[in-house]
Amino acid sequence: MRISTIKSGLIFSLALVTGQTVNAEGLSTYGAPGLIDMPSAFTAKDGTLSFTSSNMTGHTRNSLHFQINPRLSGIFRYSMLRDYFGSSGGSLYDRSFDLHYQLRQESARFPALAIGLRDFGGTGIFGSEYIVASKHIGERVSVSAGMGWGRLGTFGSFSNPLGSIDSRFDTRPGFSGIEETGRVAFNRFFRGDAAFFAGVDYQVSDKLRVALEYSSDEYITEVRRMGFEHKTPINVGFSYQTSDRLALNGFVIGGAQVGLGLTYTIDPRQPSIIGGQERNMPPITPRRAIAELGWSVDNADENRARVAKSLENQGLALKSYRQSGSRAAVALSNDRYSGSAQALGRAARAMANSLPAEIETFDITLVSQGLPISKTTLRRSDLEELEHAWDGSWQSFVRADIQDAPTRIEPDANVYPKWDWSLLPYYKLSLFDPDSPIRGDLGIEAAANYTISPGFSVSGVVRQKLAGSLSDSTRVSDSVLPHVRSDQVLYDKQSGPTLDRLTADYLFRPGADLYGRVTAGYLEQSFAGVSTELLWYPVESRLALGAEINYVAQRDTDNMFGLSDYRVATGHASAYYDFGNTYRGQLDVGRYLAGDWGATLSLDRKFDNGVTIGAFLTLTDVPFEEFGEGSFDKGIRFTFPIDWLSGQPSQGGFTQTIRPILRDGGARLSVTNRLYPIVNAGNANEMEHNWGKFWR
Repeated sequence: MRISTIKSGLIFSLALVTGQTVNAEGLSTYGAPGLIDMPSAFTAKDGTLSFTSSNMTGHTRNSLHFQINPRLSGIFRYSMLRDYFGSSGGSLYDRSFDLHYQLRQESARFPALAIGLRDFGGTGIFGSEYIVASKHIGERVSVSAGMGWGRLGTFGSFSNPLGSIDSRFDTRPGFSGIEETGRVAFNRFFRGDAAFFAGVDYQVSDKLRVALEYSSDEYITEVRRMGFEHKTPINVGFSYQTSDRLALNGFVIGGAQVGLGLTYTIDPRQPSIIGGQERNMPPITPRRAIAELGWSVDNADENRARVAKSLENQGLALKSYRQSGSRAAVALSNDRYSGSAQALGRAARAMANSLPAEIETFDITLVSQGLPISKTTLRRSDLEELEHAWDGSWQSFVRADIQDAPTRIEPDANVYPKWDWSLLPYYKLSLFDPDSPIRGDLGIEAAANYTISPGFSVSGVVRQKLAGSLSDSTRVSDSVLPHVRSDQVLYDKQSGPTLDRLTADYLFRPGADLYGRVTAGYLEQSFAGVSTELLWYPVESRLALGAEINYVAQRDTDNMFGLSDYRVATGHASAYYDFGNTYRGQLDVGRYLAGDWGATLSLDRKFDNGVTIGAFLTLTDVPFEEFGEGSFDKGIRFTFPIDWLSGQPSQGGFTQTIRPILRDGGARLSVTNRLYPIVNAGNANEMEHNWGKFWR
């Protein structure tokens, strides 16, 4: 039995507070590189993730900023404008996306130059574009100046200079209605009147920074609808760095609106606990001392018993042991370490300390869910030579021979069948419901898995809600498509224990470089049926190709085991590619749950420690008008491994997907044990990324 209390965002928040700090300054009230309201041409530290909250009377902006690469920033914002629609219409809850790209870095003679799009895919409430230059003057002062369009072209505006190129730049189309939200408004970019803005930033001390800016935003909408006052284009503000991660901000907008806020920044490459808290691995015993123990190379049973015990001490499970002459081969599963390289390193040292001195070559096959993934061959003499070498990690990777694993490995006696179960807390969030922007449930999740033979298992998950507000939603779906996702609230209203999943899974190797999966049963909360998958993924390849075909029926919302009349065949052809330098891409083309056809493009940045931040969008043959609010499916997602948060070795993690809105178009089936994440862990390129932990 495994009992854990770590499956909620609580540990995530705690670890961020107690972890190592990073610098967080330089973001505006919009959560983008800038001064107060106006943008600058600078960028944040590559890879950093920042949360900014800015609060004025009746107006709150919550922004999430990610430095995608050294020059490109992406921002997601959720704003609350109270009484925006008057006393009868209520407040506006607005979702928007920004992009900020640095065209040129600052040099000794020339300023940095950047271009940006603000609110380019939302309602357009904050819609604007800009080009800005910024330059440091000495060590403490920086100045910025630029030109804005849209909302940034409302104060001190003048005719668009781009109109001399094409008369279409003279006019900026307006926002036609809620059905337009989510679309990229190419016909508005850099159109309409323009205006200049400028600002200066002064670093008073290591902690205090003050800013003064001339703003080109007249806050026209807030003045007209919400009673804002705008007396002057001059904004002033300060930022006080309480720690390298947290900054407290204060500002005055338009000479009348006083605001407060904060910016909290983390660097995903820096773990919360430096060095980790793994149990020390015993050093490699000298071969001469091993020989004096009198272990016989001919006694395979005793050798296997010692290896199995030593692996168990490291959290690794031996599935198969074979030896011939001076070679020993093991197949093992790693249920503890997030990086396969660390599991390999510990397994190799366990073998070196458990086998007779005559055995020189170790073959280590990684097995996941009973599926052989890859085989790594190491020489014992290399391990002895490199254990304390200053470049031992790199040298050990160069000398390791990583190959495709055998398509089938005969398990040792008494390995199967195997029974495993767990009792864990769970949480579930619903974001951006206009009636209640944040809803959530907390409860207990009981999971069981019975592995009958290699790759063949039966598993299930039952949940019991303890507290929460997901069932309080009263919104009714207006979707014209089959309600494959938009009726999610009906499932959340189920009382008593709920069957989240109950499936039989078979994972197998149909041939070299090929991996297969068949899953049948109650696949997820909303659908039951059969799912099949085939993946081609050579062990040293950056590219993987896959195909998945499913036939499913929608589950009843008021009967744990019942099915509705809705049936659909769905599936995708997929391509996965590791671009290197932490960037991963995925393209899925096929048919979705509502019967629509299209493609999903995903781009993730996965750091070597497993922290992953990414975004995705789906376009199908469903017209934007039929899709409804949001126009098409899109979102951002995060994964923070538990070992990054706590320092303790673990394969678990905190994962959250943020969609501006959940609709039926572009909805894909949720199936456990999809092959690419399983196989990728043992891929040679993936292990190279985390080989630095080989000797940990």
